[in-house]
Amino acid sequence: MDNNKQETTLTRKADALISVIIPTYNSVNILENCLQSIFNQTEKDIQVVIIDGGSTDGTLELIKKHSANIGYYASEADRGIYDAMNKGIAAATGHWLYFMGADDRLLPGFSQMAKLLLDENTVYYGDVSSDGDMLKGPFSAYRLAKYCMNHQTIFYPAAVFKKYSYNKRYKVYADYALNLQVWGDTSFKKQHYPIKVVWYDLTGFSATNNDELFKKEKPLIIRRSMGWLMYLRFLYKRNKEQRKKGSNFY
Repeated sequence: MDNNKQETTLTRKADALISVIIPTYNSVNILENCLQSIFNQTEKDIQVVIIDGGSTDGTLELIKKHSANIGYYASEADRGIYDAMNKGIAAATGHWLYFMGADDRLLPGFSQMAKLLLDENTVYYGDVSSDGDMLKGPFSAYRLAKYCMNHQTIFYPAAVFKKYSYNKRYKVYADYALNLQVWGDTSFKKQHYPIKVVWYDLTGFSATNNDELFKKEKPLIIRRSMGWLMYLRFLYKRNKEQRKKGSNFY
C-alpha cells in the first residue's frame, strides 16, 4: 500500500470558488475521464481534491501525472467512502464543496451553475444526466424525506460542513442522511436550477450496495431534523406506499 501524501499550492488557494472532492480506490481505468471533465470546464476557479484509499492499481501514479492541476491529494487506508469525503472536506478551501465519484463526468452545465453561486448560506443544486431514469427538479423537505436526491447535483456552501459531516456508520447513504439534516436546517436556503451538471454512472457504489442501518434509522433522522409533523407524515405515506407493489419509498 502506498501511503504517500503530497500537497501542491498551484490551485490550493483560500478563495477558490469550488472544491471538487473525489474519493478513489483502484480507479485507474475511470479516473482519467473524470479528471478531464473537470479540467475542460470553462470555470477554472476549481480546487481538485482527491482522497485515495491506498490504491494498488496505478491510480496514485495517474494522480501524480496530473498533480499540477490537483490542489490536494492523499493516499492512505481509510474507513470507507464517507471517511474519505470527510477527509476531503478538511482539505477543501473552496467557498462551495462539490462531491463526485471517479466514474462520474462533469457536463458544461457545471460551469453554468458555478456562475450562479452567489449566497454562501444557500445550497444550490441542478439536475443529472444518466443512462436511466433519475429524480430531477426541485426538492421540498417532504420530497427529500420520501426519496434520495442525487448527491452529484449539489453545491454545498462551506458553512454546511462547519455544522455537519458524513456519518461513517452509514456505508451507502450517509449523503442522504446529511441532506435530510441540511434540508431541515432553516439557516440554509435551497435553490434549484434546471441545469444538468453531471453525467452519473448508475452502476456506481450506491447502486450496488445496501445500507440497512440507514433504512432502519431514517425515520429517526427525519424526526430529529425535520420535526414531528414531517416524521408522522413520512410514516403514514411510507406505510401506504409500501403496500403498493414495486414501491421504492423506504
